[in-house]
Order: sequence, then C-alpha cells, then structure tokens
Amino acid sequence: MPINITMPALSPTMEEGNLAKWLVKEGDKVAPGDVIAEIETDKATMEVEAVDEGTVAKLLVPAGTEAVKVNAVIAILAGEGEDVAEAAKGGDAAPAKSEVKAEAPKAEAPKQEAKAEAPKSEAAPAKAEKPVADQAAAPSTPAPVSTSGERLFASPLARRLAKDAGLDLSAVSGSGPHGRIVKSDVEKAVSSGGAKSAVASAPAAPGASASAPAKGPSDESVLKLFAEGSYELLPHDGMRKTIASRLTESTQTVPSYTVSMDCELDAMMKLRAEINASAPVKKTEKGEVPAFKLSVNDFIIKAMALALRDVPMANASWTSTARVLHKHADVGVAVSIPDGLITPIVRKAEEKSLSVISNEVKDLAKRARDKKLKPDEYQGGTTSVSNLGMFGVSSFTSIVNLPQASIVSIGAGVEKPVVRGGKIEVGTVMTATFAFDHRVIDGALGAELASAFKRYIESPMSMLV
Repeated sequence: MPINITMPALSPTMEEGNLAKWLVKEGDKVAPGDVIAEIETDKATMEVEAVDEGTVAKLLVPAGTEAVKVNAVIAILAGEGEDVAEAAKGGDAAPAKSEVKAEAPKAEAPKQEAKAEAPKSEAAPAKAEKPVADQAAAPSTPAPVSTSGERLFASPLARRLAKDAGLDLSAVSGSGPHGRIVKSDVEKAVSSGGAKSAVASAPAAPGASASAPAKGPSDESVLKLFAEGSYELLPHDGMRKTIASRLTESTQTVPSYTVSMDCELDAMMKLRAEINASAPVKKTEKGEVPAFKLSVNDFIIKAMALALRDVPMANASWTSTARVLHKHADVGVAVSIPDGLITPIVRKAEEKSLSVISNEVKDLAKRARDKKLKPDEYQGGTTSVSNLGMFGVSSFTSIVNLPQASIVSIGAGVEKPVVRGGKIEVGTVMTATFAFDHRVIDGALGAELASAFKRYIESPMSMLV
C-alpha cells in the first residue's frame, strides 16, 4: 500500500511550516532515519527523517512552498515490493485532511491600497483514488500518546499495524530513529506474541492542540482611520502569530503579580572582571582566544537557578489537577532575533559552572538567530530571564511564559547612592522585576525567591561553591 508522507508537527503549537528543501528526489530509496527534507517553522529549520522503508514515488509539494498545513500530504512513498509508478498515481489525489498546492491563489487584500502581499489560501482537498497509508514520515518529535497519557514515538504505519493486530504500542520497544517504533518493531512484537490490549483512541495530551490565533481588529476597521498610501501591510508570519497567541493566552489565563528588588552589582562586577582576566586561552582558526568571557547575564542565569534550587516550591508549573514540582532549574534566556523573539533554555543551570553557562548561552543564541535550534532546546523550561539593561531600560515587567510560573526582568545597572556601614557611597544598582503566576507562587513565596536571587547577586562568590 502506498504511504503518505505528511507535513510533520515539529512542536505542539505548530500549525503550518515552509517546505524549505527536499533532500531526496523521485525514485530514491529511503530507510528509517534517512533525512528527506528540511522544514522551516516560526522558530527553527528542522530536518525530517523517514520512519519507513520504501521508494519515493512522488513529491507533491515543491521545495520552497510556504504555509504548508500540518498533516498535509507532501509526498508519496512506495512500500517494499510495490510498483513505484502505481504508487505515484495514488498520490495524484491525496487523502489528507488538507492538501497544499505550491501556487494557491492569494487572498484578496483590503480595498485600501496596500503593497504587501496577502497570505496564500489553502486549496480544497480531493478524494483519493486508492487506499494510501497516512503519514509515513515524521520529525524526531513525537505526537501520539498512549492511553495513559504518555507520549509514544511511533510511525503512523506502525500505529496502523498495531491497531489491526490489537497490539498495545506502550509495550513495544522502538528501534527507529530516536527510539521511534517502526513497522518492523510491530511485526516482531506480533510474531513473538507481544502484549495485546483493546487499543482505544488516546486522549490528546494536555496542551498538545495548537492555540487559536490571537484575534485582533480587522484590516478594514484599522485602515479606514488612515489616509491611503500612508502605510503598508506586513502580513503576520508564523513567528508573529505564535508570539501573539502564546502571550495572549498567558495574559488571559495567568493571574500574575510582580515583585521588584534592587540589587547591588559592585561585588559581582569585580568578580566578573577577575574571572575573565584569568580565563585560560584556547587555540582557534582565528588564533588564541579566551576559553570563556562571562557576561552579567551569565551571573543572573546562575543566580536565578540557584534561587529556585533554594526555594523549590517556586520551581513549579500549573496544570488543571496539580502543581508540577520540577527537580531542576531549566532557565530560558530571551533572545531577540530578526522580527521576533525566542527563549532557548539552559537545562539544569543550577548544576553548571558560570563558564559552561556562558558558552552554552552564546551557542544557543547564535543558533537561535540562524534558526537552527531543535524544539527541545526552546520548549518547556521552568523560568525565564529577560534582560533589556543593555538598552538603558531601568526596569520593566515581562509576561509569564507558560508553562513556567515565573520570569525575571533585568534593568540597567546605574550608579546610585547606597548606604554601607552607615556611610553613603556610590554603588552600581540594577532593578530585577519578577512576574509570578499566583496560582503556583503566592506572595510570600515569590518574595522569598526574589530575596534568594538578590543574595546570590550581591554575594557572587556563593555561586562558585
């Protein structure tokens, strides 16, 4: 039976993506784990791997096609022993829920003159001429879940075969890429009399459905207030839609409050200068360079991680039935990228040295700007740090990034009069403003976390032991 290769969901909130490049051509043979395409999302460019063996019968969506809907059929794979030409015929009318064509007609722009190109519309689905197994290839991120709610890594063909055989996939070990369950694993389990169960439709994992786009005023209602020719329309791309959707969700569902704390930086700045001056050198193509160069933000990330370690009840997330207490401080770092924002995550930051954090953040930030991050490098996290101090901002408040329950906003370090030992001196002070999800972190708990953060910033040697 021919097998559909569909547009994969590279993250729980992904609704569409751009098919940047095909790495195979019609007639090529592929095996599980072979990279077949590159997909661009609002945040990253990802490689898509084959999860079944076969021959590429037909490429339905050309490279460079934008706004391809998740689950739309993009290619047809002929299974082992199948006639490639016949399989290709079956792909002329793909049975996907939504079919995407390379040159769909453009949506009509508002009556007011706007030079920006309007988003492309979807083509209507067509009926299949012959049975085709759906979704043969997928990214290395799993979408299905077991009846217990646990995520399963399984190819669509493997899921279909397991369902036909009455096999519980949670009892099958995967041998495919990233532990994914593939056809051969199911066949092996069936032949060996693997555990069977009545396979019911698994409920969707919490938060797995994509958030609805944030609604706003129509083009017409806004543009009528401005003279024709005094503006141009910049259509929302995937990143802008995601930012709007997630932040709207947060502001509408999170009962947040803020706590501000002034932190003296002099001791930290002195220690930072001493550590950077003593950094070992390493040889590179550009010559000898320091092995690391600590920034103020590196200390802030470490201080926030240690504060969460010291106040574990604040290192939590909210669900409809429970508070999720995290065992490690995974700190997201807000990184500005062209026309957007992304928050790569430093995992287990409380366990890492300042130099490791520094080099890791630099690497994450570079790959974020190049759109080369993997989904698990920017999804999740237990808190976030947003620093606008380099722009001279004295203080600001950020929006809690779900499913996290806290975020700290860092202002610029400025010289202020401070009292030390009964004397007024000039010191460098920054304002840290914390936003908390009150469902998880009550006022006293939030203040305790902010105080712990301040202690580490003002006594930075404690971060080294």
